[in-house]
Amino acid sequence: MEMGVAFWENVVVQTAARYSVVILCTLVFLAILEMVTSYKNWEEIKKGNFAVAMATGGKIFGIAIIFRYSIEHNDTLVQSIGWGVYGFILLLLSYFVFEFLTPVLKVDEEIGNGNKAVGFISMIISVGLAFVIGASIG
Repeated sequence: MEMGVAFWENVVVQTAARYSVVILCTLVFLAILEMVTSYKNWEEIKKGNFAVAMATGGKIFGIAIIFRYSIEHNDTLVQSIGWGVYGFILLLLSYFVFEFLTPVLKVDEEIGNGNKAVGFISMIISVGLAFVIGASIG
């Protein structure tokens, strides 16, 4: 029994577990983001839509930043996942707030149409807010 406990407390095993869970969560979060955008992220990226690539890249980087802080500030894998999910929800809400606060343009539509300036700003907002969210989570 004690050998099993020692296995799970091994730093290599814990790192692999956190890594695997973050990859899985990132894939789930990207699937959720795919559902809330009017365009298909990976189809647009495959076509060379750099605006979508920047916006999607910013979200991936943002998710990684949030999990970085979540892992640093929590002892257990479950706590890290919980705070990571909470951070993602806040990041997702920021996407809708960005859309709402810019009534002169439809952010989602502009990104889908390849507007690189809007894609860049979306990326910067995702990354910037991820640092704020990450620093704020438990």
